[in-house]
Amino acid sequence: MSWIALLIAGCLEVVGVLNVKRLGENKKNALYYMVLSFGLSFFLLSYAMNEIPMGMAYATWTGIGTVGSALLGMIIFNESSDWKRLFCIALILFSAVGLKVIV
Repeated sequence: MSWIALLIAGCLEVVGVLNVKRLGENKKNALYYMVLSFGLSFFLLSYAMNEIPMGMAYATWTGIGTVGSALLGMIIFNESSDWKRLFCIALILFSAVGLKVIV
């Protein structure tokens, strides 16, 4: 159950970052959704840390947030998707998976 909570927390982190972008564009309700999604994300992260080691949980949560936000930026906001950027995103993803495999 802790891993599911951690995955949901990472996805909520992405939603929060998306709403930070929307807040900059003066979208209605962006502040409300940003605070709600970040709050739930932190709550689920702290819940997951009851069973998952802190370093593992934080690295996974950060990795999901980083990769998800970067991919959403490419898809929704037409940010650069050159091979160097995709390679670095893949490194983040493989590093988080690698931590899980070796720990």
